[in-house]
Amino acid sequence: MSSLSATIQDVFNAAGCPKNANKSEVERKKGCTKQLQPGGAAGGCSFDGAKIALQPFTDVAHLVHGPIACEGNSWDNRGSASSGPDLWRTSFTTDMNEIDVVLGGEKRLYKAIKEIIEKYDPPAIFVYQTCVPAMIGDDIDAVCKIAAAKFGKPVIPVNSPGFVGSKSLGNKLAGEALLEYVIGTQEPDYITPYDINLIGEYNLSGELWQIKPLLDEIGIRILSCISGDGKYHEAACSHRARAAMMVCSRAMINVATRMKERYGIPFFEGSFYGIQDTSEALRKIARMLIERGAPRHLMECTEAVVAREEATAWAAIERFRPRFAGKKVLLVTGGVKSWSVVAALQEAGLEIVGTSVKKSTSDDKQRIQQLMGHDAHMIEDLTPREMYKMLREAKADIMLSGGKSQFVALKAAVPWLDINQERCHAYMGYVGIVRLMEEIDKALYNPMWDQLRRPAPWDVTEVTWHAKALGPMEVPVAGGRPNSVGAEKVARANRTHSCSTVDFSIINHRIPAHGSTATDAMAHDAEASAACMRRTEENTPAQPTSALQAVE
Repeated sequence: MSSLSATIQDVFNAAGCPKNANKSEVERKKGCTKQLQPGGAAGGCSFDGAKIALQPFTDVAHLVHGPIACEGNSWDNRGSASSGPDLWRTSFTTDMNEIDVVLGGEKRLYKAIKEIIEKYDPPAIFVYQTCVPAMIGDDIDAVCKIAAAKFGKPVIPVNSPGFVGSKSLGNKLAGEALLEYVIGTQEPDYITPYDINLIGEYNLSGELWQIKPLLDEIGIRILSCISGDGKYHEAACSHRARAAMMVCSRAMINVATRMKERYGIPFFEGSFYGIQDTSEALRKIARMLIERGAPRHLMECTEAVVAREEATAWAAIERFRPRFAGKKVLLVTGGVKSWSVVAALQEAGLEIVGTSVKKSTSDDKQRIQQLMGHDAHMIEDLTPREMYKMLREAKADIMLSGGKSQFVALKAAVPWLDINQERCHAYMGYVGIVRLMEEIDKALYNPMWDQLRRPAPWDVTEVTWHAKALGPMEVPVAGGRPNSVGAEKVARANRTHSCSTVDFSIINHRIPAHGSTATDAMAHDAEASAACMRRTEENTPAQPTSALQAVE
């Protein structure tokens, strides 16, 4: 594990690492020696982070070396989309068992690699290390090296066992695997002055396809996307790009910084969420390419596309402004979404009452203050209890968060919208912002929320017809004095003493007024049939001697 420890230290020592942002040069060289604390991987282990970062490579076989539960828990945990190959949708695992723990799982891993190549013939195989084989000492680097030489295929080890850190660290370890074994290993068919890399873009719900047509129209080519809808050959050739953009993610900041050091590829961090952020990102890409030798008319093409798309998008979201007037949003996410989505919501007139910054960097927090002011409510760690309290106190009209927080919103009877990677809709670019506003409008004005907020029948405090029926009722007696009869007794009498002619409650009301005792006389006074009166007498358990006694 010494090599893995060295890799982790290199990751933390990277200039772009947020942990080193406020360190001096001497402190930066010491590295990050802080040990992982219990619960540090509660939001996902490092293996999960590595699998998330690399699985969107669509033509690659992703082989998980470990027990089957590791692959089962990590499979399809992002809604990435592919425009071509679907091999990435197939699960591959060595399915280690107790015997492998005793004897080792290296032979099983080699056989799995051999079987994948024979059956699927992928351009490459990514092999993910998990906790169990790492603890028993399986050397996946050696196995991958032997298999690559034997079969003539790139077999890339991804050393990211879950116990070494959190999901964010796993993202960076996946980037280290790309830097060491993939990037720079192949050459593109041709290059242009308009080639760029998109780093940290996962094509969630097809979001990349809302940006790519704009870049194509401007004349900018995406040489490589790491890793949404990505291909192995494109990633291997990404070192020939002229510029790069970190797309709403600092998870792979080490890839961007190392490529700048090795190949001189400049980069910037931008966002495609919201109208203004999308326009600014397109302009920055164009300016960076022009600085690297692209023709200056590229900016004119960019401005023409931006002007047209902005006009269309502003016109489309204008209809939502009256409906969103005074509406407040609680944003419970993290990372760059803590500020990138804020700008998109503000453009539609929504008010942000708070945003989670649990996974955000210092740069992210500065952007939030610029967007929301210095009084911005930034929430470091919002527990479900506190979240529920905020929603119940009507401090927010809707909550935007990940799937694990949806049940808090449902319990509070507050509209909720999925904004994280599990979502089914793409919210990036000019088209995406309009779709986001449509989904928020649907969630806010869904009639189910009015029904859900109504009190349950057992929580109603006001007297209803049902309560009145079961309560005590007053029955007049001879002489005009009311006599109270219990609701249960009256209800039982009504059920027992009734016939097709008249209900017993009418008989019970009229007989005392006339003082009748004989059956025929009672029937005449109560306007009931004699058969009904006889049936009443037969069904009465303890027959009184007179009707007046029955009432009393």
